[in-house]
This record gives sequence, C-alpha cells and structure tokens, in this order.
Amino acid sequence: MLRREGRMIALGRFKLHQLSDGVFRLDGGAMFGVVPKILWNRASPADEHNRIALNLGCLLIQTPTGKNVLVDTGLSSKYDRNKKFLDLYSVRRSPTLRDQLKNLGLTPNDIHLVINTHLHFDHAGGDTELIDGKPAPQFPRAKYIVQKEEWEDANSAHERNKASYLPENYAPLEEAKALEFVSGEFEIEPGLKVIRSGGHTRGHQCVLVESEGRTAIFFGDLVPTRAHMPLPYIMGYDLYPVDTLEAKRDLLGRAKEQAWLLLFQHDPEQRAGYLAQADGRMIVVPPEAFTPPRA
Repeated sequence: MLRREGRMIALGRFKLHQLSDGVFRLDGGAMFGVVPKILWNRASPADEHNRIALNLGCLLIQTPTGKNVLVDTGLSSKYDRNKKFLDLYSVRRSPTLRDQLKNLGLTPNDIHLVINTHLHFDHAGGDTELIDGKPAPQFPRAKYIVQKEEWEDANSAHERNKASYLPENYAPLEEAKALEFVSGEFEIEPGLKVIRSGGHTRGHQCVLVESEGRTAIFFGDLVPTRAHMPLPYIMGYDLYPVDTLEAKRDLLGRAKEQAWLLLFQHDPEQRAGYLAQADGRMIVVPPEAFTPPRA
C-alpha cells in the first residue's frame, strides 16, 4: 500500500517524509559530466554562472518499530555567516531541516539514527552544528551510519575530492563515539537497509525501504535528479564513473521491473516518482499519477 500526504509517503508500514535544508547551485557542466550542455540545459537550465538549482534533500523514515531515521542532513547553520561559501554555491536555507522537523513535532533529540549516503558537505554538513563555537553532533542521541570505505576516504582526501570533504562535518562524530561503520549491504531493521553503490565515491550508499510488497530507493548522488536517469548522464564529480554506470544499470533495471518508488535527493522540482514508458522513452511520473502493479 502506498499513500501520499503532502511530502509524506506511506509505504506499507513505513512513513517517508521528504525534507530539505534549502537549495543551492553547482556548475551544470560538472553535474552532467560528458553530456553536452545543449542536452542537459533543457531539463536543468543554468544561470549566468552556468550553475543549476539543486535541492538539499533529506529523508526522514519513521519505521514500524518507532525509530526516526534521518537520511543525510543538508548543511546546518555552520555556514550561515560564511559569505564566500554562501555566494559560491548560492545557498538559500529557508525553510531549514530543523524547521521541517519542528513542523513534524520533532527535535534533534528525537532522531535515533542518521544514515549518510556519503560525507560530502551537502549531505553530511548537518551532521554537526556549532555549540559554543565548536562543531558537535547535531543529533546527540543518534548513531551515524557510514560505509567504512567512505570514512577512510574522507579522512585521506586528496586534491580531487578535498573540497567536498570538510572535517568539521564528521570529525566530531568520532570524538563523540557516535559512528557506526558498515561494509556493503547492511540491514538496519526488517524492511530498511543500505546498499553500497560506489561510483560517486568509493563508499557511497543508497537506502532501500521495503514493506507490504512495495519498495522505495533513495539514490543519494547515484541518480541525483530526474535528469540523470539516462545511463550515460553521470556527474563529473563522480570518482568512479564506470562503477556509477554499472550501479545505475542494475538498480534502475530492478526499479523498472519491480515498480520501485524513486526518491531523488537533489531534484528541485520533483523529488519522487515511478518509471513509466511514454513515446518510446522512459519518464518519471509522480506517485499520484502511477498505479503500481499488484504484488
């Protein structure tokens, strides 16, 4: 059974809340790699600096066992006074992740688990916040689930990726003993698991939710927007693009065959949908416009 109420989707016994920490912009060429601008600019129009608008998406999963599980955390308020950072990425944080949690009657203390798809600043920036001028875990009662390879690479960043790995976002988690490392596929509880996709980073992971014959996948940066659905539409930021290609081929194939709900983290307009055929090509239709086959 699947029901949608605003940004909340009831997937079997799970509740999925599509939240956001605002919007920002990244270079369109970097976001689409080898794809010519004449193609990607139709779906994702660039501004005068060649940047495209992106959602700072997060996902709150409320499980049948009563856990509040947050997937990725946006930026947090740490950078709100960093004008250079805000201007470079055209950050607009309103409403914030905290605002939206509050609207659901939740505080950071109510989060039991945080899953990081990876540790880049736009996904793990909200793992910490400034307390008395120093970064500390924003969700003090939560365990933070990270792929072991992702942690290793974040702590040995090189010239190719160090602009995305900012230690203030994740180093305090180790000091607070808040980390839980996993390797590969890992079941968090029945119906909720992570799978390591690689590609964007060596330790990038996606999140799968399965209940009552329905499945949803939160892609993270494997398929950041609807415009990245074609297999060759791979970000220039990806460190292992051939791994991205193979993971997309596998997961999108399964999504089509089994009618998975697709959750897009960075899409500024449509954050969820199903694959459908139209005029000989695959498109993504909103949940309310699609009737999945009976299990």
